[in-house]
Amino acid sequence: MVEHSLLDIIIMGVVEGLTEFLPVSSTGHLILAGELIGFKSDTGATFEIAIQSGAILAVLVAYWRRFTDVLVGLFARDAGAIAFVRNVLLAFLPAAVIGFLLIDAFEAMLSSPITVAIALIVGGVVILLIERSVRVPRYTSVEAMPWRASLGVGFVQCVAMIPGVSRSGATIMGGLLLGLDRKTAAEFSFFLAVPTIAGATVLLLWKHRHDLDTSQMGAIGIGFLVSFLVALVVIKGFVVLVSRYGFGPFAWYRIIAGSAALVWLLAR
Repeated sequence: MVEHSLLDIIIMGVVEGLTEFLPVSSTGHLILAGELIGFKSDTGATFEIAIQSGAILAVLVAYWRRFTDVLVGLFARDAGAIAFVRNVLLAFLPAAVIGFLLIDAFEAMLSSPITVAIALIVGGVVILLIERSVRVPRYTSVEAMPWRASLGVGFVQCVAMIPGVSRSGATIMGGLLLGLDRKTAAEFSFFLAVPTIAGATVLLLWKHRHDLDTSQMGAIGIGFLVSFLVALVVIKGFVVLVSRYGFGPFAWYRIIAGSAALVWLLAR
C-alpha cells in the first residue's frame, strides 16, 4: 500500500465530511483533492467509499431521535413511520439495482478528474435553472411524499453515479422538482444517504476484499473519524442555510470551482 502522511489522510477526511451532504459532489472533491495533494489509493475508490461511512454515522447521530421514533412507530404500525421507511427504501431501490449492475463502469469514471470538473460546472448551471423554476411545494415532510415522488428521486439519484454530479445535489434537486420544500428535500437526501452509501461501502469493500490488509485500517479509521466529526457540524447548518438562502450559493461555487479545476487540469 502507498504510504500517506497523517495530514493527507486528515485533509481527505475533512473534504469528505464537508462535502458529502452539500450539493457539490463529495466524490468529485475527493478525486480533485487527491490529484492536488497526490493522494492515491491502491484499491481505487475503496478508501473514499469507506470514509463516507463516517458521514453516514453523522446522520444517524444528528437525527437519532427521528430514527428512534420511526423504529418505535414501526412496531406500533404507525402510518407515518411506515410511509417514512417505504419512501426511503423506494428511493434507494434504483441505485441499488443500477449500481450493482454497472459498478465497474462507474468505478472506471472515478479515474477521470476532467469528468469531475465538467460535471461540477454543468451541475451548477442545472441547480440555478431548477431554483428559478421551482413552484410552491406540495410536500413538507418525508412521510407526506407519495410513493411515485420517492421512486422519482431514486432514479434521479442514479445520475450522481457520474463523479462530480453530487448525490445530495441530484436527490435534492429531484425532490424540489417533484414537489418537496427545501428543508424536506435536504433531509430526505440525508436519510436516503444511509442505505445508499452503506450499500456502496459493503459492495466495494467486498469487491476489493483481496486488496485490503490491516495496514490500511489505520488510514481508513482516521479518515472515518474526521469525516464523521466534520459532517456532524455540516448537517444542521446546511438545513438552516438552504432554508434561508436556497441553493444558489452552492451552484455558483460549483461553477467557479469546476472552471478553476478544468483550467488547472488542462494546463498541467
